[in-house]
Amino acid sequence: MTVVTLADHQAQQQHLAAPSMPRMSVETKLDYCRAFAASGLLPRQFRGQPANLLYAVEYAESLGLHPMVAITGVHVIEGKPSASSALISALVRRAGHRLRIKGDATAAVAQVIRTDDPDWTFEVRFTIEDARRAGLLGKDVWKKYPASMLKARALSAVARDACEEALFGIHYTPEELGAVVDQEGNPVYLAGEIQQDTGEQAPQDVEQPDFLALAQDCPDADAVRAVWGQAKAAGAPADYLAQVAAIGRNKPGAKVAEQPPAEVVEDVVEAEPAGDAQIAADTATARAEMYDAAQAAGLDVEEANEAFEAAHGCQAVFATAEQLRAQAADLREAVEGDR
Repeated sequence: MTVVTLADHQAQQQHLAAPSMPRMSVETKLDYCRAFAASGLLPRQFRGQPANLLYAVEYAESLGLHPMVAITGVHVIEGKPSASSALISALVRRAGHRLRIKGDATAAVAQVIRTDDPDWTFEVRFTIEDARRAGLLGKDVWKKYPASMLKARALSAVARDACEEALFGIHYTPEELGAVVDQEGNPVYLAGEIQQDTGEQAPQDVEQPDFLALAQDCPDADAVRAVWGQAKAAGAPADYLAQVAAIGRNKPGAKVAEQPPAEVVEDVVEAEPAGDAQIAADTATARAEMYDAAQAAGLDVEEANEAFEAAHGCQAVFATAEQLRAQAADLREAVEGDR
């Protein structure tokens, strides 16, 4: 059970209620944001982006928050404002409602008791099986921090259910909107902070490009594949690579989406040269093994294809038997690790 002391609660409320900037005209605020945007300590989405910073300042003012709370805690994903579970819990408690959270790596339960209806308890339970059905367990952050992620999901869901008015339009965490996040639920922006496979951070003075933005600007799927390769070489996590790959599938020149396993196997076997019948049969068998392992891991066909493409840089329908069996082995290992 997460316990919040009275002193912690008061400090949290004081932080959220810290006075915002004095009321200024939009022009004055923009001048302020232009000067502030030069800071290298800001999150990447605000550095050199005074208009983005103005959005955060205006949003903070509408929520009655100190600007720095919005700058560090509110993240806009595909045009939708989101916040970490910590900020969502702070907003709920600031409104006077009682919030309780408990859980472990298998399940989490979050409860809210409203001040205007103290006899009723809103409760949401989110389990590792729920996460499996939602296809979340393949994400790196879910593998490393399942307890934290389960609590975040339960917390945001109960807050939406019990006291939406306290959230001021912030209904979801960045992870729920598809962002790659860290243990605290904050988006991982590829700006010299990419987590390498070794678990060590990249040097902070090495500025990495925003590969998602680069992919969006690409004219065709081939260009996106090149960006995908750059992102992988830079150490981007599999979740992030999958997002880059998804952009490529909507670009001109993208290959046709895969069919369900049985149809895929049939189509590929027919497409193989007659002289390579043995290779075709072996590849078809390996592909079926990979889909079976994906199903055991709680992934549907589309999710399995995305996971394969993120890991190997090509679509499963064009993969070798060796690549397919390697992916199947990784999926089986992930399932065993969850038990």
